[in-house]
Parts: sequence; C-alpha cells; structure tokens
Amino acid sequence: MSGFKSLILKMQGPPYLKSALYKESQRKSLDIRLILATQSCCAYHGSGTILREERKHLQLSHAVQSMCTFCFIHAGFSGNCIGCGERGFRYFTEFSNHINLKLTTQPKKQKHLKYYLVRSSQGVLSKGPLICWKECRSRQSSAASLSAKPNSAVSPSTTPEGGSTNGYKSGFTQTGRTSMSNSGPPKKRHRGWSPGSPVPPPGLVVPVPTIRPSTRTGKTRMIQRFHLQKAVLRQTSYGTLPYFYGNVGDIVVSPLLVNCYKIPQLENKDLELLGLTSSQLLSVENMILLTIQYLVQLGPDQIPLREEFEQIMLKAMQEFTLRERSLQMSAQCISVSPAQLPWLARLIASVSRDLVHVVVTQNSLAEGISETLRTLNEMKHQQKLPDYVVAICTSKIRGNEFCVVVLGQYQSRALAESMLTTSEFLKEISYELITGKVSFLASHFKNTSLGDDLDKLLEKMLQQRGESVIIPFNGDVSECVSSQEAIAMVSTQEPDLDVDTFQIYQPQLTVARKLLSQVCAIADSGNQSLDLGHFSKVDFIVIVPRSEVLVQQTLQRIRQSGVLVDLGLEDNGTAYQRAEKYVVRLDNEIQTKFEVFMKRVKQNPYTLFVLVHDNAHVDLTSAISSSLSHGEPSHGLADRVINCREVLEAFNLLVLQVSSFPYALQTQQSRISSSNEVHWIQFDAVVNKLYFGLNEYSKSLQWGVTSPLLRCDETFEKMVTTLLERYPRLHSMVVRCYLLIQQYSQALMSLTTMASLRDHSTPETLSIMDDLITSPGKDKNGCGHMLVIRVPSVQLAMLAKERLQEVRDKLGLQYRFEILLGNPASELTVAKHFVTRLKAWRGNEQDDWIPRTYQDLEGLPCIVILTGKDPLGETFPRSLKYCDLRLIDSSYLTRTALEQEVGLACCYVSKEVIRGPIVALDLSEKEHEKANGSENDADELLIDLDRPQSNSSAVTGTSGSLADNGVSSSSAADKSQKQAPSLNFQMVAHSSVDEGTYPEFTAGETLKQECDSLGNQMASSTTSKLSSLSSVSQTFRWPGHSTKDSKALRAALPRIVILSKAAYCLLSSQKSGNLPSSSSLLPHADVSWLSSLRPLLHKDMSSEEQSLYYRQWTMARQHHADFSNQGEASSSRSFHPRRLLLTGPPQVGKTGSYLQFLRILFRMLIRLLEVDVYDEEEINTSDSEIAQSSNDHWPDIEIFSKMSFDLSVHDPKYRNISPVYTEQLSRVKQETSKEMKSEEPKKRETVSMMLTKYAAYNTFHHCEQCHQYMDINPAAQVSDSTLHAFTFSSSMLGEEVQLHFIIPKSKESHFVFSKQGKHLESMRLPLVSDKNLNAVKSPIFTPSSGRHEHGLLNLYHAMEGISHLHLLVVKEYEMPLYRKYWPNHIMLVLPGMFNNAGVGAARFLIKELSYHNLELERNRLEELGVKRQCVWPFIVVMDDSCVLWNMHSVHEQSSQSLEPGGTSKNVSLKNVLQHIEATPKIVHYAILGVQKWNSKLNAKKTKAPFSRCHVRDFILLNIDLTQNVQYDLNRYFCEDIDFNLRTNSSGLLICRFNNFSVMKKHIQVGGQKDFVVKPKIVVSVYPCSVICKG
Repeated sequence: MSGFKSLILKMQGPPYLKSALYKESQRKSLDIRLILATQSCCAYHGSGTILREERKHLQLSHAVQSMCTFCFIHAGFSGNCIGCGERGFRYFTEFSNHINLKLTTQPKKQKHLKYYLVRSSQGVLSKGPLICWKECRSRQSSAASLSAKPNSAVSPSTTPEGGSTNGYKSGFTQTGRTSMSNSGPPKKRHRGWSPGSPVPPPGLVVPVPTIRPSTRTGKTRMIQRFHLQKAVLRQTSYGTLPYFYGNVGDIVVSPLLVNCYKIPQLENKDLELLGLTSSQLLSVENMILLTIQYLVQLGPDQIPLREEFEQIMLKAMQEFTLRERSLQMSAQCISVSPAQLPWLARLIASVSRDLVHVVVTQNSLAEGISETLRTLNEMKHQQKLPDYVVAICTSKIRGNEFCVVVLGQYQSRALAESMLTTSEFLKEISYELITGKVSFLASHFKNTSLGDDLDKLLEKMLQQRGESVIIPFNGDVSECVSSQEAIAMVSTQEPDLDVDTFQIYQPQLTVARKLLSQVCAIADSGNQSLDLGHFSKVDFIVIVPRSEVLVQQTLQRIRQSGVLVDLGLEDNGTAYQRAEKYVVRLDNEIQTKFEVFMKRVKQNPYTLFVLVHDNAHVDLTSAISSSLSHGEPSHGLADRVINCREVLEAFNLLVLQVSSFPYALQTQQSRISSSNEVHWIQFDAVVNKLYFGLNEYSKSLQWGVTSPLLRCDETFEKMVTTLLERYPRLHSMVVRCYLLIQQYSQALMSLTTMASLRDHSTPETLSIMDDLITSPGKDKNGCGHMLVIRVPSVQLAMLAKERLQEVRDKLGLQYRFEILLGNPASELTVAKHFVTRLKAWRGNEQDDWIPRTYQDLEGLPCIVILTGKDPLGETFPRSLKYCDLRLIDSSYLTRTALEQEVGLACCYVSKEVIRGPIVALDLSEKEHEKANGSENDADELLIDLDRPQSNSSAVTGTSGSLADNGVSSSSAADKSQKQAPSLNFQMVAHSSVDEGTYPEFTAGETLKQECDSLGNQMASSTTSKLSSLSSVSQTFRWPGHSTKDSKALRAALPRIVILSKAAYCLLSSQKSGNLPSSSSLLPHADVSWLSSLRPLLHKDMSSEEQSLYYRQWTMARQHHADFSNQGEASSSRSFHPRRLLLTGPPQVGKTGSYLQFLRILFRMLIRLLEVDVYDEEEINTSDSEIAQSSNDHWPDIEIFSKMSFDLSVHDPKYRNISPVYTEQLSRVKQETSKEMKSEEPKKRETVSMMLTKYAAYNTFHHCEQCHQYMDINPAAQVSDSTLHAFTFSSSMLGEEVQLHFIIPKSKESHFVFSKQGKHLESMRLPLVSDKNLNAVKSPIFTPSSGRHEHGLLNLYHAMEGISHLHLLVVKEYEMPLYRKYWPNHIMLVLPGMFNNAGVGAARFLIKELSYHNLELERNRLEELGVKRQCVWPFIVVMDDSCVLWNMHSVHEQSSQSLEPGGTSKNVSLKNVLQHIEATPKIVHYAILGVQKWNSKLNAKKTKAPFSRCHVRDFILLNIDLTQNVQYDLNRYFCEDIDFNLRTNSSGLLICRFNNFSVMKKHIQVGGQKDFVVKPKIVVSVYPCSVICKG
C-alpha cells in the first residue's frame, strides 16, 4: 500500500525518555514538538533517511534555551529577514528563495561549528564550551545500510566504544551489526535533530523498516509497500517504551492520551461534584479495556480526541462508584485480573471488523511493537491493515504495559498534524512551498480531470474569445462585449445599500450600561483603586491585532459614531483626520506609539483613560517567551503593552479587553477578576433582526432541509483522501488547497466554455461558482454575492489568488467579479473598474475614495481569499453568501481555533428568515426539475431556533437616557431619504445618566440604520438555476414580498458554510442537552487542562458559568502571558483591579457597545461633577426698604434693630402651606386658597450646576485630600471610637435626657474628659475674642435621617481643610449605618424614644444640649479666669443637603457673572462662616442666616444687603439669647418657621445676609420625604406623609 502511515500512541508505561530536555519540558509543562531521533547520533550520520529532512520549530523555556540554540546551530545557517521579519532561515538557499534571488552556483557547504552558544542569566548570548566532534568519515551513503530485518528477539544494547557525542550515546550494538560513530555535524538540512542532552542507555531497541526508493513511469516518488511515514510516542506512567532505530523519522510520538491515565488526587468537594468516592477506581486493566473499546467505536473518518476519552473514563469511574455502593464491594472485586486481560481485550476488538487488533506479549512492549512493524513490512499490498494495533505486555515483573500503534492512514496523518500548533504547520507549509517539495503535486494539477493540459486549454479559450470579454452585468455569461464597453458600463440606478450608517441598538446599550455599572462597582469597592470623582474627562486608545482591514474598520466606526467629538477630544472638523491616533495595531511600531499614549496618561491625571484591547485572545504569548524563542516578530507584543508596569500602576487608566473567544483569558492564572467580566445579553430581536451564531448554525442541522447552512462536501473529501494516499509527505492543507484551486478553476471553465468538466467538479463548488457569476447578470446594477475562501497559509493564498485570477481573466470574466487577497498585513487592492462601480453605488463618495474594509465591498460580486493565522474579527458585508472552510481540517482541534473560523459566518439575519417559511431545493436532478416546474409545490417548513425568552424587561428597567439609543450630534447625516431620527446626546446634558427611557422598537418600524456589527447588508434572495446539472440552492420567501416593497423589508440571510469532514463532525454532533462537541475541546492551544477528571460542559451553561468552569479547570502554559500570575494559593494570584473583560459572540456588536460605554462613562463623570439644586424664586415678595448701603459687609445693629420683621414666608417650598396671617397678606391668602383648589402640587424646579472645589460631598466622593477626613486610619478599627453618655435635665420635657456621643480617637481633642475614668464632661467652646483664620468658632450640627450614603456630610472641601467641629445628629436605629459610612465623624445619637419623632425634636435636643454644654463650659472657663459672657454662644445648624455657597455683589466685576444685573461667585463654607462670625456685636443677634439660591437673584434690582425675615436651612443660632425660646419637638415640618416666629415674638433679632446664598441639593431619598407620622395617641387620626424637609 503506497504512501501508508503509522502512528504510535503511548498509552501506559513509566518514563521512557530520560533526557534533560524532555524532563525540563515536562516539569514546566512546555509544548515542545520533537521528531524522535534514534538512541545515538551516529545513527543519524549512518543513514540519510533515518530522520525527516524537515525540522520542527521549538518553543522552549529559558532553562533549555542553550540547547535549543545549539539545535538550531546544528542545522547550519540561522538568520532573520530584516525586511518582513520572517525568522528561522537555516540555509542561504532557503533565504534566497524567500527574497526571489536566483543563484547561479551552489553555495559552499557550511563549516563545522566550533563552540556552543549559551545564554547567560541576563539573557545575553555568548560563546560557550568547545564542541568535541569525533572525527569519523565512515559515513554510509545507502539508506538501507543501517536498517535491519525485523526480528522479534531484540537484544539489549551495549555501550559503544565511541563514548558519547552531544549527550547521546555514539552507538549501539545489535546482533549482526557494528556500531557507528559520529562523523561531525549534519551536512544536510533535517527536521529531527534533537538537542544535546544525556540519555541513559535503553533496555530495548526496535528496528524500523527502511524506505526504498523506486521509480514508476512518468512519476518519481518514494515507494514502499507499507511505508511508515509518521508515528507518535509520549511518556506515560507504567512500563518502558523502547527506543527506535532505522527510519525513525517516520515515527512520531503522540501525547494525545497520556494524561488521561494520570488520574489525579482530587479533594473531597471535587469528588462529590463528579459523583465519585475515590479517584483511584480504575486499574491498569480497566484502562486498557476502555481504550480498546473507545478505539473500536471510532468511525473510519474519526480520530481519537482526548476530551472524549476523558469523559469515557469519568463515566466508567462513576459506574464503578454506583456499583460499589449498590453491591457494597471493593474496587478490587470489580477490577479485571491480569489473566483475564488478553482474552477480554481480544473479545472487545473482535467486533471492530478488523480495524483494531490486539498483540499480547510476555516480555516487553518492544516485542509487541517489533512484531507489529515486522508484520506491517511483510504484508502484501492487497491486504487490509487495521487502523489501530494495541500492544499489551503482561509482564509479571513490571506489571501490565500497553501502547497503541496507529496504522490507519487518515488517523495517523491527522493525529500527527494535530500535534503542530498553527504557527508550526504554517512554517511547515511555507518550507514545502519554498523548497519545491510540492513540485510533484503541482505537476499533477497542471492537467484537468480529463487529462488535458490546463494552461493550453486556457490559452486556446483566450484565442477563441479574442479581444471581447463577458458582459460585466445585466446579461448572460454567453454575451460578450469589448473591453472598452465593459469598463464604461455603470449602473443605471442607485441600489439600496445602507452605507456609512451607525446606530446603537438595545443590546449594545444594555451591555454598555453593564460596563459602566462594573466601573462604578470598582470605584465603590473600597480598595481605592479607582476614584471616579477625580476625573473630568475621558480619553481612550484601541489596540487591535495586526490587520490593516481591522484597523480601517475600527477607524470607520469611531468616525461614524462621533465619539471623539462627544468626548471633547477633537473638533468636528478635525475628528476624521485625527481618528487614526486613537487606533493602534500590534506591530513593531506599537512600542513608540504606546509610549506617547502613556506619556499622555501621566501628564493628564484628571483624565480617565480607557485602553481597549480588541480581539484580546489573538496574541497571548508572553514577552519573555517570545524573546527566548524564534517565533514571529509580533508575538508577545500584547503582553508588553497590556501587562507592563506602567499600565498596572496608572491610577487613571482602565483596561478593557474585548474578545469573542475569551477562554484563554479565563484560566486559574487570569489577571481579570471574574466579577469584572461583562457578558453579552442576547435579546429576541434587534429591530426585526436576530443574531445567528455558532449555536444557531449547529441547530440548523436539525431543521430537516436538504440544503443546510452547514455543509460537508463529501465528494471533495473523497478526492482529498485519494490524493493524500498519493502524496504522503506533504501537509494535508497543501493537498487540499491545490485540489480546491483546481475545483474552482474547472467550475469556472465548465460554466463558461467546457460543459464536459461539470462531471469532474463537486456539486458544492459548481453551485457556488454558478451563483457567483450569474447573480451580476440578473441585476441591472451589477450587484452580486461574496465568497470567502479561508486559506491560512499566506503562500498558498497568494498561489490561489494568482491561479484563479489567471483562469478568470483568460475566460473573460475579469469584469464580472473580483478576486481579492485578504492579507492582514496589507490593504485591500480592488481593480479600478470595480472601484468605479462601488463609488457609483454609494453616490456621494469623493474622487479619491477607495474601499478599505470588507463592508465597503457591499454588493460587489467577488471572491475574497482570506489568509493569515487567525481571523481577526473583520466584519463582512451582507452580500457575503458563502464561506468556504474546506481547508480547516484536523489541525484545528481547539475550541478557539475552530469556532473563530466558523465565526466568519456569524451575523444578524432577518427575523422572518427564522420564523417564516423556508423553501429548500434538493441536490438531485429530479428534485431540481420539479422545483423548476412548480416552485409552489415545495415543502414549507416553519423553523424555530428554540430561543429562550428575552430578559430585556428585567435588564433594562428605567435606566439610561433617550440619547443613549441614538447617534450623537457629531455623526454624519445619512444620505438616504428614510433617515432615522437622530437623537442628540446633548439633549440630556442636565438629566441623570440613570434615568429615562429609550424608544421601543417594533416590527412595523422601518429604522434602517444598522448596528456596527450588522454590517452594511444587502438583499439576496436569488435562486440559482442550472440548465443541465443541478446545484445546491436555497430560497427564502416571505408572503407578499415583492420588488416594490423590497426596500421596506430587505432580507438578511444566514451565510452558507462549507466545512471539512473533521470540522463538520465536531460542529454537527450536537446531541440532546449538550453543546456542540467543539465546546468540549481544549479551549485554546496556550492553555492546558488542570485535571483529566472534570465535569462536562452542558447546554444550560451560560457564558458566566463557562467562565467559572474554565477558571477552575484550565491553567496557562508556560509561554502564556498569564503564566507568571500564579501563587501557591488562588488568593495569592493578583487581579488587575482596573481591568475588565467584555465577552460576546462574534459579530454581535461589541465595538458599538464599548464606544457607547465611553460616551456614557464621560456623561457619568460629568454628572459626578454636577449636582441638581433647587431653583425656586421666592414667593410673597415685596419691595423692602434699603436701610443700609449695599457695600456694607455687616449689619449695623442700631439701624437693623429699627427694621420691622417680615412675617411673610418667601420659601416656595411652603407654597401650599397656609401663610402667616397679616393684614397685607389677606388678599394673597385668598388667591392662594383658590390656586390650591384649582392646581395640582407642582414638582419642585431644579437646575444642574457644576460642582466646585468648595462643595460638600456624600459617601461616593473619594479623593486623596479628604481620604483621612472621611475614613479612619487604616491601621485603626471602628471599635477605636468610644461611646460616651451625656445626661442633662430638660425643663421642657420635665425629665433627664441621656444622649450618646460616638467620638473617634482623632476627635477627642474637641471634648473635655474627667481625669478619672474618661467621663465626658463637656464639648470645648472658643471665646468670642478668639481670632483664628484657620478655624471656625461655631460647632456644626447636621441632623440627618435616611441619608447615610447620600447626605452631604463631607465638609472637608467646603471648609478648605481647616479645623472645625462637625457633629452628625442621628436616630438610634440608624446609628450603625451612619457609623459604617462615616467612621471618622462625631455622632450625637438621639434617645430611642425619638426614633419616630420629626425634625423638630432633633433641633429641640440640639438646642437643649448646646445650652447645657454652654453652661458647663462657662463654669469650666470661669475657673480659669474667663468671664462667662466671653464664651462663644453660637452653633451652626445646617441641613444635610447644603451643597454650595455663593457670594453676590453688585459692583464687583467677575467672569463668573450669571446675569448682567449682578455678579456671583462660589465661595467656601469657611468664608461664609468666618464672615458672619466677624459681625460686630454678634452676641446681640439671636439667629443669623443666608438666603436660599435661585437663578434670578442677580437679575433683580438692588436689594438690601441684610433683611430681618425668616431664615432656614443654614443658620447660626445664639443659644444664650434663645434660652427661653424652644423648638416644637412635636413638629415634623415648618419647625423653622415656627421657631422664627417665636424668636421674633420674644423681641430678638433675626438677620439674613443677602450677599450670601446657599444651594440646596435635590436628594431623592431620606429626610422627611417618606417618613410616616406615628402619633403617641391614636384616636381617629390616620398616618399621613409629610412634606420633605430640605
């Protein structure tokens, strides 16, 4: 059997490879790919065919770097290309091919290297010790000279005479063979040279048959009857795997199932989770039988999957656990005895139809493997070989050992290729193309399937066609026009294409709010990692992978969203040009650009910067690992930027990582807290559109239609299988790509000129190409479909583009459709005539416009050959109809790798497509003819995706604002007539971020602005009709849908995805209740499973639960950027406190979400700097006499005492309260009563004001200045505050009153304590004569209720940080809450009997306490020689809603003037108090206060600087003069008006300073708003709500 492959999977046995390199790799969990060499180096030099000539690329740790470097040096030349950054060139010939340099002579052979290269601890390469080459020139030229006939009796090796070379024994002895010695370094390039490290002599060796070259007529290739191309070995737990010699280059060791047998010791909680009692339930015999049973059940086109087998092991252990419990027997009773093992193993294998064989030996595994290889070599060509041979050694000394030799051609190749990482197999493909290894394959495809020379056929067709070409559009492929006419053809009417539109939809808005909520949670977490009150501006930068199209796509969305203008970063005119500095790609220039960004971060401490890392899963290589390895230049760049110390320490920088496949960021070493993850919220529909993602594609296979959305081209797979047998040395992707090129080329030829080739093209390919070239012919504008062909290798993609372009041009289709190379490293290049057509469709583009993104290609019929290692999140237009993923094969066996490929097809589709009827046409000719004859006879299927109910009502609530849902005012206007109403974000400049609603979207609305993730999509409902052969076609229909209303209802259809067999099996194996099999795969190549025993992901797992699952069961590999973030315990692993992760399905709209997040984050910061204050003009005003000059700063008591008291209440808060009766107000009273009957109570007017540096704050304010003022010392505890009782007798109450003070240690200096027992005696009071500019004299009392969070009790900034005495007056039941939020404040706790009392009782007790304290202080200071009247008698009683204070002046000119009539400026509370306290003869005033602010204060005529009237909210109270005037303790409101009237009736002076005003904040919670009056005696009085106090 020509081209046969074998693969050896080591299933059980102890360490077999003792090299230091391998032990180091196992200890540090490195991902090292090696082709196993023979036991000694001399074996290599004795035979040129022992090792493959290709060498694997190594990713090694620092510990083995010197060995790795030595390995590279052995290969000869090692260099990098400074032009493109390509690394790892081993030979000058290879490099010359890379730069297209043609060599006229063969370069000289490399000289022997003399020294090792070693890397120091600083990472510097230096010259190491001398290389001791053993000179021996007896090198055999024949490949068969070292090979041995297979022999079941294998003798142990002996130590050769030559000593050791490079750490390997220089030879081994076998019966009838002489040892070979090393003759120097290898003279030819190879892939399997292993680094020098000592290997102990093995006990057994296994000969490997040689490869004998032979020649057949017309073709030259390597032929052997049963050729061993690859085998795979891996270290296990029991037994000894033998060493191989001979053609060991054809044996590869696979690590696939090795860890499945290493059952870990689990904790009891994990065992309970898994339903186990012990983790040691399976014996070696059980494992062997389970392995055989698993191999038997595998299909011929399936390969073993580790995750699948691990679940089989887990289920077996669970069954044993259940049996143990039910039968009450031990595990020993259930296990299989060694004597039973052979016949049980053969019994299980007997049902495999000879696909699984069992070989049992008694001595060693080497005997079984040798027997298998000998049998393989001696079998005849016609004999059928098993796919797997299980070699079992039942040794009584060493116990049972076993391994699996994979002989199946498909299985061995797939397993070997799956061992390579994406970068490794792309390097392999690159080398095969550069060195010309594909020449045999290329020569095979020079002919068509009919045997004709393809190039000659194309030349012949070109000559027959002459100068004419096929008509570009609006005509059949049989119609031809001249080239000039084709170029001049333009569309006659403008198609309905939605371009340059941007809209934020409800899911995006909700996710943006979730991000904002999480940022607020970080700020409120208490760890001082983020102080939102510190910032007044938002700036950002977006870091994207190295993709030119993705950069342009992100730039386009930033420009269309208008976020730069909304954030105030750029002007409207410059935003378009300067947007480029906000998007940075991860390339070699990022370091310079990022340093500029970090400089801006440091220079703007009051700006909150947001670093958005888009597609964060793409590059996860650590910077250290990248520098030590010879990887791609871009590897590790993200780690250098995102995880650098400057980013971690910047207090004004948020990091937002965005990913559709975040699994590799959700490991045990993750730097992102699980609480900082924000997951996408899926809604039923978005403006009549439904998201169609990976799960929906998997579910679509259950629809029962004959033309599903996920397809596997079985004909193509059969062709691939045949070719892989013929070309075993080439990577399967190379073979697949060449076949795909031929298929598309032949399909083009068959649809235009050679109908005979139709039978040699697969139906899938023929259908795609027919749709591609016929759709422009049916459209008057030339619109058509897009086909994306995914070719990961850049070289293969270039080859495909050149070849298909050549075929297209020679067939005259160059004006029919375009062929583009989607290379991430370059911009899109579109032919000039297609650019002209695109500009004509768009209508308003500038002359120099060119398409820069795939969305710009909306409607263009084209083939995009998408290349690159990974898809990088580019959005495709709605005209994308087909995604050809037939090259994505078994090399993509991780969840991220597979799902991001299928993610190319994810998009939003019209809801009618899913809910409405679907007509599907079959593939057969009869069904096609039937469909052509009667389209209405087709079956209609109602399709439902079984979507969960939307939780939008629970999520959205009433949060957000109207403008959150609209495009900002800076967005460009839509050119179409049906432009949706643009909602201006500035409309809510004075509204709260947390309030408002957004418009409801219904199916009847025709909002045509698309979300950025939807892309600019166009209607596509054409049905391909082939005249002779049928093709795959599918028609989506809607009732009443005609061309007239196509603009009103344009269908967005799901894309059709063509997969390889391997990918199709993984995505289509969705069984009851489980996710697709792809979800159970290893989440990412850079992570590893923590344990082989773990629960299975199930269908009901949300993305949040999946995150927790991966955080528990996966860990980062050594080269992962998060690997260094680990400690002995999970608690020692550090999370970045200001890093968030936004996750959501591919193409769901995440870009729009984080742009909207930036906008509402800025809005919130502005709201944090703003406050809603009452703006109510005084009522009952009249022109009062001006007794003093307006320039006077203080009242003259002689003049002031002669003024009459204004009894009228001017505060509009009391508009509906009965006024104080006077003769002048009798008329006003009547009018008021009429108004009360006719009008409903009005909502109090407020206005938004910007907070200043003199404002009072609530608990949500955090800054470095007032940190110590608000919080206690971090080293101290809350218990450091002391509780003191203070008792005094009240004549009003007729009993003693006991109040409690809670005094922090830092505030005890304000009180006087007894020397015995620290009993509280009094509160210190200053003297009237004291003058201290850095203090205020009056103690400040602030009664507060229900506002422990929202009360403005932080007076640090209002008092400019000077010394002051501030006491919170709280009720007994609220004391714990206030103590929690204000631990560094003095609290006066009212007795429990006043828990239900109103504000009148609080003010009554404040005044009573203050007077009693005044008497105590007078007595104390009198003993010190101070006169009693010299003690300061004033206190300040201030509401907890006073936020700002202003000073008004008539003549003073100021830039802060509010109105032309006067000036006003913000001043601190300190200035106001010090000014009032400096009033001459102040002790003769009973109450002093200020007026309440309103916006019309300065617009009024000049008024008296001082008024004798009611004062409230903020007063200085003389407790000495008002000794006999009491507050009414039974009042719940109007207590201040009542007290003012009582004071005035006592003949005392009340003075209001009109040059000062206080602003009252509108606080929605607390106070007396929701307080229910509970009278002591209930007769027939019902509880009623009372009006809010302040």
